[in-house]
Amino acid sequence: MIWLNRLAWYGVVKPLSLLPLPVLYLLSNILYFVLYHIVGFRKKVAWDNLCKCFPYKTEAERKRILQRFYRHFCDMLVESIRLFSMPIDELDRRCSLRNLDILQTHYDNGKSIILVAGHYNNWELVIIPFSKHVPHTAVGIYTPLTNPYFERKMRASRGKTGMVLLPKQQVAEFFEAHQHELCVYLMGADQSPTYSKKVYWTEFLGRETAVAFGTEKYAREYDYPVVFGHVRKLRRGYYEMWFENVETQPRQAPHGAITKAHTRILEKDILEAPEYWLWTHKRWKRQRQPGE
Repeated sequence: MIWLNRLAWYGVVKPLSLLPLPVLYLLSNILYFVLYHIVGFRKKVAWDNLCKCFPYKTEAERKRILQRFYRHFCDMLVESIRLFSMPIDELDRRCSLRNLDILQTHYDNGKSIILVAGHYNNWELVIIPFSKHVPHTAVGIYTPLTNPYFERKMRASRGKTGMVLLPKQQVAEFFEAHQHELCVYLMGADQSPTYSKKVYWTEFLGRETAVAFGTEKYAREYDYPVVFGHVRKLRRGYYEMWFENVETQPRQAPHGAITKAHTRILEKDILEAPEYWLWTHKRWKRQRQPGE
C-alpha cells in the first residue's frame, strides 16, 4: 500500500539518509553484530561459497574473510541509504576516477564503449558520480525494483548526475535506437543468469560457472570496445575506480574470448581482496544443461 511505502520512506529511509556517514557507520557496527552474530543473514550461503571457492584456505582464514565481508556489507547498506541524500560534491570527494584517458581515447575515435564491472566494493557509490566525469553519455543497465514507489526513488538517486537508467528489458531496443550516439554502457560481469539467458561456461573461482553473455554479444554486434572498471576501497567510505581495456576490436576476437577475459579480470580482483565481493548471492544456481 502506498501509505506504507511513504511511511517507510519518510519515517525511516529519508531521515537516515540525512545523517553523515560517520554517524551511519555506528549503525553499521550494530548491523554487523545483528546480521552476523545473531540473525546469521544468508551466512550459510556465504560460507558455502567461500568453502567451495577457497578449499585450499584454512577454516580460520575463511572465517576471517567472512567476518570482513559482513563488516563491509553493512557499510555498503548504510552507504546506500546515505546516497539518497548525499550531495554531489561529497560523492566526488568519496570516489576518485583514474586514467579516464582510456575512455577519452575511445570517444575521440568515435566509439561507444561497454564498461563491464563486478558487484565488487561499493560499485553504486562509484557509478553515480561517474557520468559527470566521462565524455560519453553514461547508460546504466539495471534490474528494476518490484516496488514502484521505491523504484522511482532509486532512479532519482542513481540518475542525479545525469546517468540514463536503462531497465534490462529494454536493452536490445536501446542499443539499436542509439547506435549513432556515443554512449558508455555499464554492465554487470557477475550476474546469476536465468535459464532463459544465453551464457558462456567458463571456470571462475575454481568452479564451472555460467557467465552472462550480454557484454560480448553487444560488443560484437555493434563493434563496441569493452573496458573493465576496477573498484578499490581506499578506506571506510572512500573508493577509487580505474579502467582497463579488455578488447578494442571485438569483432576480431574468437567466440567466448571477451567473456573469459573480463571474467578473469574480475576473478583476479576478488582473489586479491575477497571480502569485498557479494558472497551472500547464490551465483552457482544454474547447472550446465546438455548442449550448453
